[in-house]
Amino acid sequence: MTKSAPKPGTPVRGSKSGKPIMALFDLLGRTWALGILWQLSDGPLTFRELQSRCETVSPTVLNKRLKELRESLFVDRGDHGYELTPLGRDLFTKLHPLGDWSTKWAMQLRSERRDPEETPS
Repeated sequence: MTKSAPKPGTPVRGSKSGKPIMALFDLLGRTWALGILWQLSDGPLTFRELQSRCETVSPTVLNKRLKELRESLFVDRGDHGYELTPLGRDLFTKLHPLGDWSTKWAMQLRSERRDPEETPS
């Protein structure tokens, strides 16, 4: 039996209530889901172009994830390949600031020594 994309209102990984935010986190937490959205944010890509940009994704996983993202109305297949839908573009505008924030976070982690063994005595 093939699992379909998580849907609000039905139990999902991490939540029996199926609250919309939990369904979204379940979907976005799946392997390559965020990477696919990120790659499509610059415009449509064919399956092969998308697979090339995602580097290590297998064709099976890419097909499965694209099916789930299409079922969730974030991605569609247009004349020039797979592309974000208006809902997918709206989601990406919410996710993009996290990319900037994660860069600041990474810089702070590098600048602060967290390991007591690294701190001079």
